[in-house]
Amino acid sequence: MTGGRLVRMAAAAALLLTACGVALAGPIAPLRPLVVAPSPESELVSAMELAAAGRTREGARALEDLIRRQPNFRLAQLLYADLLAARSGVRGIMADAEDPRVLELFDEARLRLDQARFNPEPGSVPDTVLQLSAEYPYLVLVDLPRSRLHLMKNVDGYLQPVGSRYASIGRAGYGKQVEGDLRTPVGIYHVTGWMNDQALPELYGAGALPLNYPNLWDRLETRTGYGIWLHGVPRQTYVRAPRSSEGCVTMANDDLEWLRPFVEKSRAPVVLAEELEWIPQAKAREERVEFLQRIEDWRRAWAAMDNDTYLDFYGEDFVTAGQDKTRFAQHKRRVNAEKRFIDVEVSDISLFRYPGERMILAEFTLDYRSDNFDFSAKKEQYWRQDPQGQWRIFREENR
Repeated sequence: MTGGRLVRMAAAAALLLTACGVALAGPIAPLRPLVVAPSPESELVSAMELAAAGRTREGARALEDLIRRQPNFRLAQLLYADLLAARSGVRGIMADAEDPRVLELFDEARLRLDQARFNPEPGSVPDTVLQLSAEYPYLVLVDLPRSRLHLMKNVDGYLQPVGSRYASIGRAGYGKQVEGDLRTPVGIYHVTGWMNDQALPELYGAGALPLNYPNLWDRLETRTGYGIWLHGVPRQTYVRAPRSSEGCVTMANDDLEWLRPFVEKSRAPVVLAEELEWIPQAKAREERVEFLQRIEDWRRAWAAMDNDTYLDFYGEDFVTAGQDKTRFAQHKRRVNAEKRFIDVEVSDISLFRYPGERMILAEFTLDYRSDNFDFSAKKEQYWRQDPQGQWRIFREENR
């Protein structure tokens, strides 16, 4: 056996990278400090750095310490076993790249290493959220292709990172359409509560945060299925493979318990994204201001009972509650003709660039008062650009 081959076997991280088809071009960047205390993931990455640098004894000791605290962390166990095998000169486990269980761990390692290199520009924000209402102090953002869950804090409507965790998704990937397709939905949802482990089978580990799938948009698109949750894992394992659930998002039990207090009681939004881009806050601010003005112009036209201007905000393909635009326009003109005044107030506005779709979702509280009718509701508006590039409403519902 050549010295170079022995070094490659000893450097378990480098072997993993090679098996995953990723070149080791230099030291792995430290995991971004989204959490204050060292996490099992950051400890794992540090151990892989040591092994890749040829400091195999230190890497093995770091993995041994990690395994002592997290004995069910399979990826750490695999790396540790391979380091020990390589140090003894025996062909390690890593070489058996045809075993599906090993391939799953290769994939997990690749995703964790990708996150270790993840380094958006300081002050950048996810493009999915243009504004978050103050009623939501936190938001959960799941980058589905990267098996990554980000907890974000709402600071004046913009998002700041709080923590990041590895998370598994559906066995068949993402883009759920029908019940039983084993895919995780793409969309914007809300946490509806907490289910503790005493009420659930062991499969769910420490508990579950149910989501409101199917949401309004899913129902409009006739998507089926139910029971999409953020939940834990059986206690005999630390995490599950990147694609292993029936469609839920699963996390290490410790990570779920970390997440729970931030989102359990606030009906926090959960964005399940198929593609995520981090953009400068200045760009997000510009788009935010532009769209808030569009909503304000819509509100003002309605309050002024300027029917033509108001109805021009709605696309020709607009549909709501079984009405197309023609019937909707007839209804609005008839109702407004009976009014002496209308007062319309909009508050608690959230603006989302809806994942997987070329549209913007506006969620807000609507307070309506007239001389003969008052009501308050949560409204969802779906906007998209017409062929001339103008943003218009094509779906609108109260909930």
